[in-house]
Amino acid sequence: MMSTEETLRLTVAALMQLTRERQPDVAAAIGLTQPQLSRRQSGKSSWTLTDCDRLAAHWGMPTLDLLAGPTHAAGCLPAARRPTVGTQTAMPLDPPAPAPPAPRRAAPTAAPAPAETAPAPAPAPAAAAPSSAPRTPRRAAPAGPLPDLIRDRVAAALTEAGGDADAAQAALIKSAVPDVMALFAASRVGGRYEHSEFPPTADILRKRSQKASDLIWEGRPKWRNRDLYRAAQAGHIRLEVTALDMNAAYLAAMKAWLPIGKLVHSEGDHHDPKRSGVHLVDPGEWTSPDLPSPLGSRQEPGPLWITEPTLRLFFRCAKMDLCDRPRIFESWTSGASEGLLEKMRRAIVTVRDEAIANGDEVTTEYIKSMYSKFVSTIGESAANREIRRPDWMHIIRSQAFVNLWLKAHKAHDAGLTVVGMSGTDELHVSGDWRKVFPEGRGLSQVKAKSIYTLGGNE
Repeated sequence: MMSTEETLRLTVAALMQLTRERQPDVAAAIGLTQPQLSRRQSGKSSWTLTDCDRLAAHWGMPTLDLLAGPTHAAGCLPAARRPTVGTQTAMPLDPPAPAPPAPRRAAPTAAPAPAETAPAPAPAPAAAAPSSAPRTPRRAAPAGPLPDLIRDRVAAALTEAGGDADAAQAALIKSAVPDVMALFAASRVGGRYEHSEFPPTADILRKRSQKASDLIWEGRPKWRNRDLYRAAQAGHIRLEVTALDMNAAYLAAMKAWLPIGKLVHSEGDHHDPKRSGVHLVDPGEWTSPDLPSPLGSRQEPGPLWITEPTLRLFFRCAKMDLCDRPRIFESWTSGASEGLLEKMRRAIVTVRDEAIANGDEVTTEYIKSMYSKFVSTIGESAANREIRRPDWMHIIRSQAFVNLWLKAHKAHDAGLTVVGMSGTDELHVSGDWRKVFPEGRGLSQVKAKSIYTLGGNE
Protein backbone atom coordinates (compact mmCIF):
# COMPACT_ATOMS: atom_id res chain seq x y z
CA MET A 1 0.00 0.00 0.00
CA MET A 2 1.34 3.41 -0.95
CA SER A 3 2.06 5.99 1.72
CA THR A 4 0.31 9.37 1.75
CA GLU A 5 3.54 10.97 0.51
CA GLU A 6 3.79 8.58 -2.46
CA THR A 7 0.12 9.06 -3.28
CA LEU A 8 0.55 12.84 -3.21
CA ARG A 9 3.52 12.69 -5.59
CA LEU A 10 1.48 10.57 -7.98
CA THR A 11 -1.46 12.98 -7.71
CA VAL A 12 0.72 16.01 -8.42
CA ALA A 13 2.19 14.31 -11.50
CA ALA A 14 -1.28 13.34 -12.78
CA LEU A 15 -2.73 16.84 -12.25
CA MET A 16 0.26 18.47 -13.95
CA GLN A 17 -0.31 16.24 -16.97
CA LEU A 18 -4.04 16.98 -17.04
CA THR A 19 -3.50 20.76 -16.81
CA ARG A 20 -0.49 20.79 -19.18
CA GLU A 21 1.58 22.53 -16.51
CA ARG A 22 5.30 22.17 -16.03
CA GLN A 23 7.28 22.14 -12.83
CA PRO A 24 8.36 25.81 -13.06
CA ASP A 25 4.69 26.87 -13.42
CA VAL A 26 3.46 24.91 -10.40
CA ALA A 27 6.51 25.83 -8.33
CA ALA A 28 5.96 29.55 -8.92
CA ALA A 29 2.26 29.23 -8.08
CA ILE A 30 2.91 27.69 -4.63
CA GLY A 31 5.96 29.74 -3.67
CA LEU A 32 8.73 27.23 -4.43
CA THR A 33 11.58 27.05 -6.91
CA GLN A 34 11.64 24.40 -9.63
CA PRO A 35 14.52 22.48 -7.97
CA GLN A 36 12.60 22.44 -4.67
CA LEU A 37 9.51 21.02 -6.37
CA SER A 38 11.62 18.48 -8.24
CA ARG A 39 13.17 17.26 -4.97
CA ARG A 40 9.71 16.83 -3.44
CA GLN A 41 8.50 14.87 -6.47
CA SER A 42 11.58 12.64 -6.53
CA GLY A 43 11.26 11.84 -2.79
CA LYS A 44 14.51 13.57 -1.85
CA SER A 45 12.49 15.94 0.38
CA SER A 46 8.94 15.84 1.73
CA TRP A 47 5.81 17.78 0.88
CA THR A 48 4.65 19.90 3.83
CA LEU A 49 1.08 20.57 4.96
CA THR A 50 1.51 24.17 3.81
CA ASP A 51 2.53 22.86 0.38
CA CYS A 52 -0.61 20.71 0.29
CA ASP A 53 -2.85 23.69 1.12
CA ARG A 54 -1.20 25.76 -1.61
CA LEU A 55 -1.40 22.95 -4.18
CA ALA A 56 -5.09 22.44 -3.42
CA ALA A 57 -5.77 26.16 -3.74
CA HIS A 58 -3.81 26.29 -7.00
CA TRP A 59 -5.94 23.53 -8.52
CA GLY A 60 -9.20 24.78 -7.03
CA MET A 61 -10.15 21.96 -4.68
CA PRO A 62 -10.22 21.22 -0.93
CA THR A 63 -6.99 19.86 0.53
CA LEU A 64 -8.62 16.58 1.55
CA ASP A 65 -9.68 15.97 -2.08
CA LEU A 66 -6.09 16.53 -3.18
CA LEU A 67 -4.89 13.94 -0.65
CA ALA A 68 -7.51 11.35 -1.65
CA GLY A 69 -5.48 10.04 -4.61
CA PRO A 70 -5.01 10.91 -8.30
CA THR A 71 -8.33 9.49 -9.49
CA HIS A 72 -10.39 11.41 -6.94
CA ALA A 73 -8.34 14.59 -7.37
CA ALA A 74 -8.67 14.43 -11.15
CA GLY A 75 -12.44 14.22 -10.77
CA CYS A 76 -12.42 17.30 -8.50
CA LEU A 77 -10.34 19.38 -10.90
CA PRO A 78 -12.49 22.28 -12.15
CA ALA A 79 -13.35 22.11 -15.84
CA ALA A 80 -11.81 25.55 -16.31
CA ARG A 81 -8.41 24.12 -15.37
CA ARG A 82 -8.54 21.51 -18.13
CA PRO A 83 -7.23 22.74 -21.49
CA THR A 84 -9.83 22.57 -24.23
CA VAL A 85 -7.41 22.93 -27.13
CA GLY A 86 -5.21 20.00 -28.06
CA THR A 87 -6.74 17.67 -25.48
CA GLN A 88 -6.73 13.96 -26.16
CA THR A 89 -7.48 11.53 -23.37
CA ALA A 90 -5.92 8.49 -24.95
CA MET A 91 -3.72 7.59 -27.84
CA PRO A 92 -5.70 6.09 -30.72
CA LEU A 93 -4.71 2.47 -31.20
CA ASP A 94 -6.54 1.74 -34.45
CA PRO A 95 -5.30 3.06 -37.79
CA PRO A 96 -7.39 5.96 -39.10
CA ALA A 97 -10.02 5.17 -41.67
CA PRO A 98 -9.35 6.22 -45.25
CA ALA A 99 -10.76 9.58 -46.21
CA PRO A 100 -14.10 9.27 -48.07
CA PRO A 101 -13.86 9.82 -51.83
CA ALA A 102 -14.69 13.29 -53.03
CA PRO A 103 -18.15 13.58 -54.62
CA ARG A 104 -18.17 13.71 -58.39
CA ARG A 105 -19.13 16.95 -60.01
CA ALA A 106 -22.26 16.86 -62.06
CA ALA A 107 -21.63 17.20 -65.78
CA PRO A 108 -22.79 20.51 -67.23
CA THR A 109 -26.15 20.41 -68.99
CA ALA A 110 -25.72 20.42 -72.75
CA ALA A 111 -28.18 21.18 -75.52
CA PRO A 112 -29.76 18.14 -77.27
CA ALA A 113 -27.62 16.85 -80.11
CA PRO A 114 -29.11 17.05 -83.63
CA ALA A 115 -30.37 13.77 -85.13
CA GLU A 116 -27.58 13.50 -87.70
CA THR A 117 -24.80 13.78 -85.06
CA ALA A 118 -22.61 10.68 -84.96
CA PRO A 119 -22.93 8.56 -81.83
CA ALA A 120 -20.47 9.27 -79.08
CA PRO A 121 -17.47 6.92 -79.06
CA ALA A 122 -17.74 3.99 -76.72
CA PRO A 123 -15.85 4.35 -73.47
CA ALA A 124 -12.38 2.85 -73.45
CA PRO A 125 -12.17 -0.62 -71.94
CA ALA A 126 -11.16 -0.86 -68.33
CA ALA A 127 -7.81 -2.39 -69.29
CA ALA A 128 -6.83 0.81 -71.06
CA ALA A 129 -7.14 2.88 -67.89
CA PRO A 130 -3.80 3.70 -66.34
CA SER A 131 -3.06 1.50 -63.34
CA SER A 132 -2.24 3.04 -60.00
CA ALA A 133 -0.78 1.64 -56.81
CA PRO A 134 -3.02 1.56 -53.76
CA ARG A 135 -2.90 4.88 -52.01
CA THR A 136 -1.88 5.05 -48.37
CA PRO A 137 -4.86 6.04 -46.20
CA ARG A 138 -4.71 9.64 -45.12
CA ARG A 139 -3.54 9.92 -41.53
CA ALA A 140 -5.62 11.95 -39.12
CA ALA A 141 -3.73 14.89 -37.64
CA PRO A 142 -3.25 14.63 -33.87
CA ALA A 143 -5.44 16.87 -31.72
CA GLY A 144 -2.41 18.52 -30.10
CA PRO A 145 1.37 18.41 -29.84
CA LEU A 146 2.90 14.94 -30.14
CA PRO A 147 4.22 14.86 -26.56
CA ASP A 148 0.62 15.26 -25.37
CA LEU A 149 -0.24 11.87 -26.86
CA ILE A 150 2.22 10.29 -24.45
CA ARG A 151 1.29 12.46 -21.46
CA ASP A 152 -2.42 11.82 -21.92
CA ARG A 153 -1.89 8.09 -22.31
CA VAL A 154 -0.04 7.99 -18.98
CA ALA A 155 -2.69 10.11 -17.24
CA ALA A 156 -5.45 7.86 -18.58
CA ALA A 157 -3.63 4.73 -17.40
CA LEU A 158 -3.17 6.17 -13.92
CA THR A 159 -6.85 7.07 -13.76
CA GLU A 160 -7.94 3.63 -14.98
CA ALA A 161 -5.66 1.98 -12.40
CA GLY A 162 -7.11 4.05 -9.58
CA GLY A 163 -3.76 5.64 -8.84
CA ASP A 164 -1.92 2.31 -8.58
CA ALA A 165 1.44 3.16 -10.16
CA ASP A 166 2.52 -0.47 -10.59
CA ALA A 167 -0.73 -1.44 -12.31
CA ALA A 168 -0.63 1.63 -14.55
CA GLN A 169 2.98 0.93 -15.51
CA ALA A 170 2.21 -2.70 -16.34
CA ALA A 171 -0.74 -1.66 -18.52
CA LEU A 172 1.34 0.97 -20.33
CA ILE A 173 4.19 -1.44 -21.05
CA LYS A 174 1.68 -4.00 -22.35
CA SER A 175 0.29 -1.45 -24.84
CA ALA A 176 3.67 0.05 -25.77
CA VAL A 177 3.80 -1.43 -29.30
CA PRO A 178 0.41 -0.17 -30.58
CA ASP A 179 0.95 3.10 -28.71
CA VAL A 180 4.33 3.82 -30.28
CA MET A 181 3.03 2.89 -33.75
CA ALA A 182 0.13 5.31 -33.29
CA LEU A 183 2.65 7.96 -32.23
CA PHE A 184 4.75 7.22 -35.32
CA ALA A 185 1.69 7.50 -37.59
CA ALA A 186 0.80 10.84 -36.00
CA SER A 187 4.37 12.07 -36.46
CA ARG A 188 4.19 11.39 -40.20
CA VAL A 189 1.14 13.62 -40.77
CA GLY A 190 2.13 16.33 -43.23
CA GLY A 191 5.36 14.59 -44.20
CA ARG A 192 6.96 15.45 -47.51
CA TYR A 193 6.79 11.87 -48.71
CA GLU A 194 5.20 8.53 -47.87
CA HIS A 195 7.44 5.75 -46.63
CA SER A 196 6.74 2.14 -47.57
CA GLU A 197 5.48 0.14 -44.62
CA PHE A 198 5.52 -3.30 -46.30
CA PRO A 199 8.00 -3.20 -49.20
CA PRO A 200 9.14 -6.49 -50.74
CA THR A 201 11.85 -7.98 -48.53
CA ALA A 202 15.19 -8.60 -50.22
CA ASP A 203 16.41 -12.17 -49.84
CA ILE A 204 19.42 -11.14 -47.74
CA LEU A 205 17.01 -9.66 -45.18
CA ARG A 206 15.03 -12.86 -44.81
CA LYS A 207 15.77 -15.15 -41.88
CA ARG A 208 17.48 -18.39 -42.88
CA SER A 209 15.05 -20.24 -40.61
CA GLN A 210 12.61 -19.46 -37.84
CA LYS A 211 15.35 -19.35 -35.20
CA ALA A 212 18.24 -18.21 -37.41
CA SER A 213 19.14 -14.67 -38.38
CA ASP A 214 19.50 -13.10 -41.81
CA LEU A 215 22.80 -12.19 -43.47
CA ILE A 216 23.19 -8.65 -42.09
CA TRP A 217 26.04 -7.89 -39.69
CA GLU A 218 25.14 -5.00 -37.37
CA GLY A 219 28.59 -4.46 -35.83
CA ARG A 220 27.69 -5.12 -32.19
CA PRO A 221 30.87 -4.53 -30.19
CA LYS A 222 32.51 -6.87 -27.70
CA TRP A 223 36.03 -5.54 -27.45
CA ARG A 224 38.86 -5.31 -24.93
CA ASN A 225 42.15 -3.51 -25.33
CA ARG A 226 44.30 -6.64 -25.48
CA ASP A 227 47.61 -4.85 -24.94
CA LEU A 228 46.33 -3.27 -21.73
CA TYR A 229 44.97 -6.55 -20.40
CA ARG A 230 48.23 -8.36 -21.15
CA ALA A 231 50.20 -5.65 -19.36
CA ALA A 232 47.79 -5.73 -16.43
CA GLN A 233 47.99 -9.52 -16.12
CA ALA A 234 51.79 -9.32 -16.17
CA GLY A 235 51.66 -6.76 -13.36
CA HIS A 236 53.13 -3.92 -15.44
CA ILE A 237 50.21 -1.50 -15.11
CA ARG A 238 47.41 -0.68 -12.68
CA LEU A 239 44.46 1.39 -13.92
CA GLU A 240 41.24 2.59 -12.33
CA VAL A 241 38.54 2.01 -14.93
CA THR A 242 35.02 3.43 -15.11
CA ALA A 243 32.29 1.63 -17.01
CA LEU A 244 30.18 4.37 -18.59
CA ASP A 245 26.57 3.88 -19.63
CA MET A 246 25.22 5.70 -22.69
CA ASN A 247 21.65 6.79 -21.98
CA ALA A 248 18.76 5.62 -24.19
CA ALA A 249 21.08 4.32 -26.93
CA TYR A 250 18.31 3.13 -29.27
CA LEU A 251 16.37 6.37 -28.83
CA ALA A 252 19.42 8.39 -29.88
CA ALA A 253 20.00 5.98 -32.79
CA MET A 254 16.57 6.76 -34.28
CA LYS A 255 18.32 9.73 -35.91
CA ALA A 256 19.67 7.62 -38.75
CA TRP A 257 19.51 7.54 -42.55
CA LEU A 258 16.58 5.22 -43.26
CA PRO A 259 15.44 3.99 -46.69
CA ILE A 260 12.08 5.46 -47.70
CA GLY A 261 10.85 2.96 -50.29
CA LYS A 262 11.67 -0.58 -51.34
CA LEU A 263 15.32 -1.50 -51.66
CA VAL A 264 16.72 -1.71 -55.19
CA HIS A 265 19.71 -3.85 -56.13
CA SER A 266 22.87 -2.40 -57.66
CA GLU A 267 26.41 -3.63 -58.26
CA GLY A 268 29.78 -1.92 -58.23
CA ASP A 269 32.00 0.05 -55.89
CA HIS A 270 29.83 3.16 -55.72
CA HIS A 271 28.09 4.87 -52.79
CA ASP A 272 25.33 7.46 -53.12
CA PRO A 273 25.07 9.52 -49.88
CA LYS A 274 21.42 10.30 -50.67
CA ARG A 275 20.51 6.61 -50.50
CA SER A 276 20.59 4.10 -47.66
CA GLY A 277 20.38 0.36 -47.23
CA VAL A 278 22.71 -2.60 -46.86
CA HIS A 279 25.96 -3.33 -48.68
CA LEU A 280 28.19 -6.31 -49.40
CA VAL A 281 31.72 -5.07 -48.72
CA ASP A 282 35.27 -6.17 -48.18
CA PRO A 283 36.21 -4.08 -45.11
CA GLY A 284 39.91 -4.83 -45.27
CA GLU A 285 42.18 -5.04 -42.24
CA TRP A 286 41.76 -3.00 -39.07
CA THR A 287 45.19 -1.99 -37.77
CA SER A 288 44.49 0.33 -34.82
CA PRO A 289 45.00 -1.58 -31.52
CA ASP A 290 43.73 1.30 -29.35
CA LEU A 291 40.22 1.33 -30.83
CA PRO A 292 37.78 -1.41 -31.85
CA SER A 293 36.92 -2.07 -35.45
CA PRO A 294 33.53 -0.73 -36.64
CA LEU A 295 32.66 -4.41 -37.26
CA GLY A 296 32.55 -5.01 -33.52
CA SER A 297 33.21 -8.58 -32.43
CA ARG A 298 33.53 -10.13 -35.91
CA GLN A 299 36.80 -12.04 -36.33
CA GLU A 300 36.37 -13.78 -39.70
CA PRO A 301 38.00 -12.07 -42.70
CA GLY A 302 36.33 -11.59 -46.07
CA PRO A 303 33.25 -9.90 -47.53
CA LEU A 304 30.07 -9.46 -45.47
CA TRP A 305 26.78 -7.55 -45.56
CA ILE A 306 26.78 -4.40 -43.43
CA THR A 307 24.33 -1.54 -42.91
CA GLU A 308 24.50 2.07 -43.98
CA PRO A 309 25.74 3.44 -40.60
CA THR A 310 28.60 0.92 -40.47
CA LEU A 311 29.63 1.71 -44.04
CA ARG A 312 29.63 5.45 -43.39
CA LEU A 313 31.69 4.91 -40.23
CA PHE A 314 34.25 2.98 -42.29
CA PHE A 315 34.47 5.89 -44.74
CA ARG A 316 35.02 8.24 -41.81
CA CYS A 317 37.71 6.00 -40.34
CA ALA A 318 39.44 5.78 -43.72
CA LYS A 319 39.65 9.59 -43.85
CA MET A 320 41.32 9.48 -40.40
CA ASP A 321 43.82 6.86 -41.71
CA LEU A 322 42.53 4.23 -39.27
CA CYS A 323 41.83 1.77 -42.09
CA ASP A 324 41.58 1.47 -45.85
CA ARG A 325 38.39 2.46 -47.61
CA PRO A 326 36.09 -0.59 -47.82
CA ARG A 327 35.34 -2.00 -51.26
CA ILE A 328 31.66 -2.30 -52.15
CA PHE A 329 30.60 -5.28 -54.31
CA GLU A 330 26.82 -4.84 -54.36
CA SER A 331 24.08 -2.95 -52.54
CA TRP A 332 20.35 -2.90 -51.80
CA THR A 333 19.33 0.73 -51.30
CA SER A 334 16.53 3.26 -51.59
CA GLY A 335 16.26 7.03 -51.44
CA ALA A 336 16.73 7.95 -47.79
CA SER A 337 16.00 10.52 -45.11
CA GLU A 338 17.55 11.21 -41.72
CA GLY A 339 14.28 12.71 -40.51
CA LEU A 340 11.80 9.84 -40.89
CA LEU A 341 11.64 9.24 -37.15
CA GLU A 342 12.78 12.66 -35.99
CA LYS A 343 9.40 14.12 -34.93
CA MET A 344 8.57 11.00 -32.95
CA ARG A 345 12.06 10.88 -31.44
CA ARG A 346 11.85 14.50 -30.28
CA ALA A 347 8.43 13.94 -28.71
CA ILE A 348 9.74 10.93 -26.79
CA VAL A 349 12.86 12.84 -25.68
CA THR A 350 10.74 15.76 -24.45
CA VAL A 351 8.52 13.57 -22.29
CA ARG A 352 11.49 11.48 -21.12
CA ASP A 353 13.30 14.61 -19.89
CA GLU A 354 10.17 15.77 -18.07
CA ALA A 355 9.65 12.39 -16.44
CA ILE A 356 13.25 12.22 -15.22
CA ALA A 357 13.03 15.76 -13.82
CA ASN A 358 9.76 14.88 -12.06
CA GLY A 359 10.98 11.56 -10.71
CA ASP A 360 8.14 9.95 -12.68
CA GLU A 361 9.24 6.32 -13.03
CA VAL A 362 5.91 5.24 -14.54
CA THR A 363 6.42 7.49 -17.56
CA THR A 364 10.17 6.79 -17.70
CA GLU A 365 9.65 3.03 -17.94
CA TYR A 366 6.79 3.46 -20.43
CA ILE A 367 8.98 5.63 -22.65
CA LYS A 368 11.79 3.07 -22.50
CA SER A 369 9.41 0.31 -23.49
CA MET A 370 8.05 2.37 -26.39
CA TYR A 371 11.31 3.07 -28.17
CA SER A 372 12.96 -0.27 -27.41
CA LYS A 373 9.95 -2.26 -28.63
CA PHE A 374 9.65 -0.06 -31.71
CA VAL A 375 13.16 -1.08 -32.73
CA SER A 376 12.75 -4.76 -31.81
CA THR A 377 9.37 -5.32 -33.52
CA ILE A 378 9.63 -3.42 -36.84
CA GLY A 379 11.49 -6.31 -38.48
CA GLU A 380 9.60 -9.58 -38.62
CA SER A 381 7.69 -9.75 -35.36
CA ALA A 382 4.23 -11.09 -34.60
CA ALA A 383 3.93 -8.33 -31.97
CA ASN A 384 3.81 -5.64 -34.66
CA ARG A 385 1.51 -6.08 -37.67
CA GLU A 386 1.67 -2.44 -38.80
CA ILE A 387 5.10 -2.40 -40.41
CA ARG A 388 7.74 -4.77 -41.73
CA ARG A 389 11.07 -3.05 -42.23
CA PRO A 390 13.93 -5.36 -41.19
CA ASP A 391 16.27 -2.92 -42.94
CA TRP A 392 15.18 -0.16 -40.52
CA MET A 393 15.68 -2.46 -37.54
CA HIS A 394 19.23 -3.35 -38.58
CA ILE A 395 20.10 0.26 -39.41
CA ILE A 396 18.87 1.67 -36.08
CA ARG A 397 20.73 -0.99 -34.13
CA SER A 398 23.88 -0.39 -36.14
CA GLN A 399 23.53 3.35 -35.60
CA ALA A 400 23.52 2.72 -31.83
CA PHE A 401 26.78 0.78 -32.16
CA VAL A 402 28.25 3.53 -34.35
CA ASN A 403 27.28 6.16 -31.77
CA LEU A 404 29.07 4.13 -29.10
CA TRP A 405 32.18 3.85 -31.30
CA LEU A 406 32.16 7.63 -31.81
CA LYS A 407 32.06 8.10 -28.04
CA ALA A 408 35.10 5.81 -27.76
CA HIS A 409 36.93 7.79 -30.41
CA LYS A 410 36.08 11.06 -28.65
CA ALA A 411 37.45 9.66 -25.39
CA HIS A 412 40.61 8.46 -27.17
CA ASP A 413 41.19 11.84 -28.82
CA ALA A 414 40.71 13.59 -25.46
CA GLY A 415 43.51 11.55 -23.88
CA LEU A 416 41.45 8.94 -22.06
CA THR A 417 42.50 5.29 -22.27
CA VAL A 418 39.81 3.19 -23.93
CA VAL A 419 39.81 -0.12 -22.07
CA GLY A 420 36.75 -1.83 -23.52
CA MET A 421 33.44 -1.46 -25.33
CA SER A 422 30.51 -3.84 -25.30
CA GLY A 423 26.81 -4.17 -26.02
CA THR A 424 24.79 -1.19 -27.11
CA ASP A 425 25.77 1.32 -24.48
CA GLU A 426 28.81 0.36 -22.40
CA LEU A 427 32.17 2.11 -22.69
CA HIS A 428 35.08 1.41 -20.29
CA VAL A 429 37.65 4.20 -19.94
CA SER A 430 40.49 5.19 -17.65
CA GLY A 431 41.06 8.85 -16.86
CA ASP A 432 39.02 11.92 -15.93
CA TRP A 433 36.00 11.18 -18.12
CA ARG A 434 33.94 14.07 -16.68
CA LYS A 435 36.14 16.50 -18.62
CA VAL A 436 35.03 14.78 -21.82
CA PHE A 437 31.42 13.71 -21.24
CA PRO A 438 28.64 15.52 -19.32
CA GLU A 439 27.26 13.42 -16.48
CA GLY A 440 23.54 12.79 -16.07
CA ARG A 441 20.53 10.92 -17.44
CA GLY A 442 19.93 13.16 -20.45
CA LEU A 443 20.22 11.83 -23.99
CA SER A 444 23.54 13.59 -24.59
CA GLN A 445 24.90 12.67 -21.15
CA VAL A 446 26.50 9.55 -19.67
CA LYS A 447 26.49 7.98 -16.23
CA ALA A 448 28.94 5.77 -14.36
CA LYS A 449 27.87 2.14 -14.09
CA SER A 450 30.74 0.79 -12.05
CA ILE A 451 34.39 1.39 -11.15
CA TYR A 452 37.04 -1.32 -11.00
CA THR A 453 40.82 -1.65 -11.02
CA LEU A 454 42.61 -3.22 -13.95
CA GLY A 455 45.77 -4.90 -12.75
CA GLY A 456 44.44 -5.11 -9.23
CA ASN A 457 41.50 -7.46 -8.78
CA GLU A 458 41.48 -8.50 -12.43
